[in-house]
Amino acid sequence: MTKHSFSMDFEKTMKIFLLLLALLLSACSMNIGVSATQTPVIQMDNSSSTLVQNDGATPTLGPFQFYLPTPGAAPVSGWRPPLYPIPWAVSPYDHFYFARPIAADQVNWPLADYRYGGIFTPPFIHTGVDIDAPYGAPILAAGPGTIIWANWGLLTEAPGNHDDPYGQAVVIRMDFGFEDQQLYTVYAHMSKIIAIVGQHVKTGDVIGLVGSTGHTTGPHVHFEVRLGYNSFYDTYNPELWMAPPQGWGVLVGNIGDDSGMTLQQLEVYVTNTVTNDSHMVKTYGPGPVNHDPYYDENLVLSDLPAGLYKVNFNYEGREVQDWMRIYPGQVTYFTYRGTPGFNLAPPPAPTKYVLPITPPPLPNP
Repeated sequence: MTKHSFSMDFEKTMKIFLLLLALLLSACSMNIGVSATQTPVIQMDNSSSTLVQNDGATPTLGPFQFYLPTPGAAPVSGWRPPLYPIPWAVSPYDHFYFARPIAADQVNWPLADYRYGGIFTPPFIHTGVDIDAPYGAPILAAGPGTIIWANWGLLTEAPGNHDDPYGQAVVIRMDFGFEDQQLYTVYAHMSKIIAIVGQHVKTGDVIGLVGSTGHTTGPHVHFEVRLGYNSFYDTYNPELWMAPPQGWGVLVGNIGDDSGMTLQQLEVYVTNTVTNDSHMVKTYGPGPVNHDPYYDENLVLSDLPAGLYKVNFNYEGREVQDWMRIYPGQVTYFTYRGTPGFNLAPPPAPTKYVLPITPPPLPNP
């Protein structure tokens, strides 16, 4: 065999080999199956998936497609936006002065069944909000101030009283006040107190650990805002004092009958018209709870994403409803009276804030 004939035979062999390789690869690409449960990212018409002729010459493959698994249900998450920086107040009459006593990587919003003004252990009225958190989670100072109480016995004013409903509690006298009145914050039911009396703390400093001491059904922190005096009788709704998450707002209402008498423990439903997320909140009335001097409210529901909401409840055997828009970082206010119905006008500007007269402290048992 000559060198020339060997070269020709080798070239023929390589051409045959390359042709077989191309046919093999083409067959493999056409046999790749797609599961019926997969969804194409690029939807194509069936006719476009066939080979496309190019000027009647060599056929070419159609557009390449990616296939991904069909997505399942959206996960349920407790994630929320960060809080507005404190102090935060769009309106001149608002006072979102405090951060949350639980860090943002935990549940740090009020429990729906234990809001301000609710009856949680008859005859006790709930004078704060309860924030759920794991046992032993850090409790943080909601603002800067000085520790004036760190012990058992806060309600009965008897240090060391292990039968006190607050359990182990800490009170901070804030570095600031409101309308020339001193502000205090209360943190109760701790498993361990870390702060000491006389210590100055900054916002976010750890002052104790979540527990279930005192009258509780499980680990959480009971948080109060007191104005004027460090007293059980001088609490105000914390949901009007804690900064809302960014892009979220607060619903505030005054619901009463035709005579103007406010309705107590009335179940009010607030439903987002887009997501259908619904919340139930009860109105509160007289007792050891107080009403904001400007809003004179008996209903507060914080941490609502901005948007349009339906508000409805049952009044004298019939359902009444109206639609209200929640705005980012602001209070949406309404009043209701039986015959006139809903009114979305804000309260008139106050001439002067007048705080209620403080009753005498609770007697020691």
